[in-house]
Amino acid sequence: MLHSSTFWKNHFAENLTIQRVDWSQRPDITPGEKRSILYSLKAWQLGETSDGRHLLAAARKYAARVGDPEYVEAVKLFIREEQKHGGNLGRYVDLLGERRARSDWGDTLFRKLRYFNSSMELWTITVIIVESAAQVFYQALHDATKCPLLRQICNDILVDEAHHIKFQNERMHILFQRKGFYNRAFSLLMYSLLFFGTVHAVWFGHRRALKAGGVDFSTFMRRMYYKFFSSVKFLHKEVGEVRRGELVVA
Repeated sequence: MLHSSTFWKNHFAENLTIQRVDWSQRPDITPGEKRSILYSLKAWQLGETSDGRHLLAAARKYAARVGDPEYVEAVKLFIREEQKHGGNLGRYVDLLGERRARSDWGDTLFRKLRYFNSSMELWTITVIIVESAAQVFYQALHDATKCPLLRQICNDILVDEAHHIKFQNERMHILFQRKGFYNRAFSLLMYSLLFFGTVHAVWFGHRRALKAGGVDFSTFMRRMYYKFFSSVKFLHKEVGEVRRGELVVA
């Protein structure tokens, strides 16, 4: 089933009102746990704080072309949810008495790449891959400590990320269905190359925190490949038709 942009706008608006983190708690984390996760915690916090202006610019251009203005509003709220994650992680870093990261090589690379990207298709597949990696990372971060506050923060993010991937998969399906046979084949190759590079960058940068959460290299790759191919499989499903940018739910 595909959902309309109005559905997603309403979903994100409602979800932003739900508070799943009890901030009356204090961090309860051992020095060893902190050493294992602190770098990655700061790096992902930084990555979640983007203002999203380049994504929003691509969304506006795309929405104007297909006649779906509600999609822009949905993307705005999607960005606000990501910023909520960054805010919660940053608050936790503050409570640890640590300084928030101002730069990180992975975040810098991703930001430089997106400055040159105005394609909704490339934005969408990139977000799908990164959000899939985020699911694996935040589950590992949850499992890496016994801190109730950090676990609540991770659980909140994981709830949101499941819907984020569904939102992006549906849009990717719409974009993909408009392609011809050879264009689809070439696109799948490009998606795979982007996936391959991204997952190895995530593992290289955050393997210590992932291992602390019980995720070794083979486990990480297996989970990521499963998520990626689930998204690719969804592209080929007969789930509805598109008329002038609006979704007709099957």
